[in-house]
Amino acid sequence: MKINRRFLLQGMCCQASIGIYEVERKFRQTLLIDAELLLVDGSEPKRDVVESTIDYDVIRDTILELVGATHYNLQETLARRIFDSLLELPEVDAVRVRTAKPDAYDDCEQIAYELSNLP
Repeated sequence: MKINRRFLLQGMCCQASIGIYEVERKFRQTLLIDAELLLVDGSEPKRDVVESTIDYDVIRDTILELVGATHYNLQETLARRIFDSLLELPEVDAVRVRTAKPDAYDDCEQIAYELSNLP
């Protein structure tokens, strides 16, 4: 029996320098990030130790490092960098990344962008 293993990071809240407008360039904005990683088949831990699986800190730290690295004009650019970096992890077969700006408009819950190569 084949079992799909996925790691989910949901609703990660961070401050980002993102946007094309002057006010967005002056102040960091709240950004919500979701990531879903389909893990390599056969990579289920054989022992109950972190060294035998993907370390959650690596995923979180990768995202935070990219968010803080520079100013992004577009959510699309940041999402693509996160997507590409997570997909490079050796335990990962496929990725879904979603970025959202919850404070972009008063009449919208959030403005989001998503990339995925998940089956």
